[in-house]
Amino acid sequence: MTHSSVFGCHVPRARRMDIQLRDYFDEQLESVLSRMPQVVHDLLDRVPMVVEDYPSKEVMQRMGIRRRHNLCGLYTGIPLSKRHVEQSGVLSDVIHIYREGILAMSRDEQGQLDQRELQSQIRITILHELGHHHGLDEDELEELGY
Repeated sequence: MTHSSVFGCHVPRARRMDIQLRDYFDEQLESVLSRMPQVVHDLLDRVPMVVEDYPSKEVMQRMGIRRRHNLCGLYTGIPLSKRHVEQSGVLSDVIHIYREGILAMSRDEQGQLDQRELQSQIRITILHELGHHHGLDEDELEELGY
């Protein structure tokens, strides 16, 4: 298997996402973000959003995920509802968005990418992870449609 070096890390070529697909995803992400209310932008100013092709092996192991396309996003940090003064010096909160998982959720039965569904899944994922930041669990987010 051929490898390439990116910032000193070795990445198997077979695992890299097609650059056109990545660019298309990022265009759709920008379109979704442009239609989000200001309150979401304010939150994203406080909780950085990192967009990656797929989760690392370490994240997959920690989350118990076997297939990397099964994870669309991840919130890491301490939810606002669980914070207290003794937690100073803790790493910053981060929202991770995984292109591969969202793209997998956005394909129809024939495997074709549906632009409307892609934008919907991006929006749902961002709001879902922001919900975790505010202390909502999976059941509460599902009740809300996220």
